[in-house]
Amino acid sequence: MKNIQSYIKEHKDRFISELIELLKIPSVSADSAFKNDVLKTAQAVKTNLEKAGCHTVEICPTQGHPIVYGEKMIDKTLPTILVYGHYDVQPPDPLNLWNSPPFEPVIKKTDLHPEGAIFARGACDDKGQMYMHIKALEFMVSTEQLPCNVKFMIEGEEEIGSANLATFVKTNQDKLKNDVILISDTGMIANDVPSITTGLRGLSYVEVEVTGPNRDLHSGLYGGAVANPINILAKMIASLHDENNHITIPGFYDKVDELSAKERIEMAKAPFNLEDYKKALNIEDVYGETGYTTNERNSIRPTLDVNGIWGGYTGEGAKTVIASKAYAKISMRLVPHQDWEEITQLFKKHFESIAPKGVTVKVTPHHGGQGYVTPIDSIGYQAASKAYETTFGKKPIPQRSGGSIPIVSLFEQELKSKTILMGFGLDSDAIHSPNEHFGIFNYLKGIETIPLFYKYFTELSK
Repeated sequence: MKNIQSYIKEHKDRFISELIELLKIPSVSADSAFKNDVLKTAQAVKTNLEKAGCHTVEICPTQGHPIVYGEKMIDKTLPTILVYGHYDVQPPDPLNLWNSPPFEPVIKKTDLHPEGAIFARGACDDKGQMYMHIKALEFMVSTEQLPCNVKFMIEGEEEIGSANLATFVKTNQDKLKNDVILISDTGMIANDVPSITTGLRGLSYVEVEVTGPNRDLHSGLYGGAVANPINILAKMIASLHDENNHITIPGFYDKVDELSAKERIEMAKAPFNLEDYKKALNIEDVYGETGYTTNERNSIRPTLDVNGIWGGYTGEGAKTVIASKAYAKISMRLVPHQDWEEITQLFKKHFESIAPKGVTVKVTPHHGGQGYVTPIDSIGYQAASKAYETTFGKKPIPQRSGGSIPIVSLFEQELKSKTILMGFGLDSDAIHSPNEHFGIFNYLKGIETIPLFYKYFTELSK
């Protein structure tokens, strides 16, 4: 790819300002109050794809938020790369923990980002990483260096489980036909240690409701005489792990593959400093399943975590009540071969079975998806590896991710395509958290590296 670094240098300020404008739109898919902002973001993505050089761009309606589809077909005999990303973002709550407003992007320097980082909701997940692909296309088209065909599928429901994406994929298989799928919605080990994500965990997300008496009760008149749903819920949740932090749901581990000692040794070669890890999180020690390292716990092992819990009075001052109801949201990260729907049913059956007679329990599944592992001997992986090695000056390390992108397994099932995960974020970028950010270095490095994937994939496909 000729002149890519000079092109980025020339257009750097514009690339940054365009992303900032996109980040200003609060495209929160989980909250209906932001519906118009989600639609506005879809339109902005469409406009930018057109400006970058796509011949065809359309906003495709779904039962929920729309999908933006675009394509640049130059020769049907050449390979076709399908780029997937999402323009929706997580809710910004809790707002009081942001150092600057989540939808008023600011650039600040940090220890890990001496060149500056853009602080805003969606900066890294996934607007910043998605937009790298649009700017990479702009470079290839404007300099007449696009070596193959490209299609874009940018959705607006990833953060709420991609509920309508499966239907879109199944009914548009000819439109979406491709040779490889390229996604940037993951990260890398460090700015000087490039890596490629080769595995993702699956996900099962549920909400539980525990009901006791038919109304809130006076805690003095009724305390000790009836079951307190909040107390009961806390006990039930606590029982979901044993003393070794092993999940106690019967059948939960039946399909979990144990990695070989050789594979675990290879994983351990990735740079990791436990003291730095604890310092970055301001914790005295790590915590997790006995017998596994920190990097194994958050990637190759399944987990169960409470994401939210509420009930009773939480306002200012005191109100002495026994609440009628208590609630929690619980997510389970799953490893390949664990079926998320099966795990959801195992959870439901177990959670209902451990409830005492004084309460009733309701389990509501929200969404989920399967785990995924991509082979490192594929043409797509080799092309990605060469691209990173060219721009970073060193070969990337393959690594498993603890996160989930539920639609990756769907793509393989429906489109018969392998997915390559070229992420440029860092674990410290606070995705899903207050003060989310994305390094300027990472953003521009992605724009520099992605075109090389096109080049090498096309060459290796001959």
